[in-house]
Amino acid sequence: MAPRTDFPPVRACLFDMDGLLLDTEDIYSLCVNIILQRYGKPGGLPWSIKAKLQGRPGPAANKLFHDWAQLPISQDQYQKEYYELQAQHFPATQPLPGVEKLLGDLGRTRYWDLKKEQHTSTNGNGASHNDADAAVTPKNRVHIALATSSHEANFRLKTNHLTELFSVFEGHRRVLGDDKRIPAGRGKPLPDIYLVALKTLNDSLPPGEKPITPEECLVFEDSVPGVEAGRRAGMRVIWCPHPMLLKEYKGREAEVLAGRTGEAGDVDLHQVGEIDDGWAEFLPTMVDFPFDRYKITVPPVSVEDEPCMKESGIIDNGEVMQVVDGATDA
Repeated sequence: MAPRTDFPPVRACLFDMDGLLLDTEDIYSLCVNIILQRYGKPGGLPWSIKAKLQGRPGPAANKLFHDWAQLPISQDQYQKEYYELQAQHFPATQPLPGVEKLLGDLGRTRYWDLKKEQHTSTNGNGASHNDADAAVTPKNRVHIALATSSHEANFRLKTNHLTELFSVFEGHRRVLGDDKRIPAGRGKPLPDIYLVALKTLNDSLPPGEKPITPEECLVFEDSVPGVEAGRRAGMRVIWCPHPMLLKEYKGREAEVLAGRTGEAGDVDLHQVGEIDDGWAEFLPTMVDFPFDRYKITVPPVSVEDEPCMKESGIIDNGEVMQVVDGATDA
């Protein structure tokens, strides 16, 4: 089919975390492989199995893993040893290439809102800022939310040393795997987490800003179940997988982008996409993200020196965090 090209400008970016923002996938593999070796199962976790675990909530991923591994220990004992290893290795997580700049650039789009507010208060007439090209190239803030299957404790373990990076995601715009607004059993590849993330944005928009629609959202995912979740939410999707995952799905890339791999089991195919429909794109890395393709206008770095961009901080779960402009399991 001919790909759709008449999309509205992206007004919201919704991010997975593990393997997309952070280099956690190889750490997950390391921890699992240590346990497999410990109990006489050498060879490591194959990507054919790992691909099915990615992006899913813990209980679902654990069942898939144990059905495959058949370890001679209880699931409780496995979880104890697994979390001990994670506690050792997750504090070393780092952002993947391009992530810091991407989040910084998106965060800096708040300048457009601040300029509008400044111009309105100066003129008193409710008009927007009068850039010469505003009518030709609309300049809008891009709102950002996190949608990760990692539960609260694991999220903190992976990010406590990266508070500046994650400060772009305000506390009320973070949807984690144990969020009570996601019904039990409704994790990825079902769309609920992304629909909840969109609701957090719409519930906290500035007065007068119209609600964001699903087709104005861009989901960033590395996992196949995550891509399906974004597609089933009616959103556009960027798929940026681990090289080994990409190798696992070689020849099926278009199927992944359409959300038609069947990761959610039997579903009404009207809920997913069509092959080559233009709603999803593969990117090998987050470096040099093509903002123009999504009608996103990023202000220059120089605006960070303007008085309207200087804020003292925000409150996040009871803690005051310094806002760094543009930078305030899956």
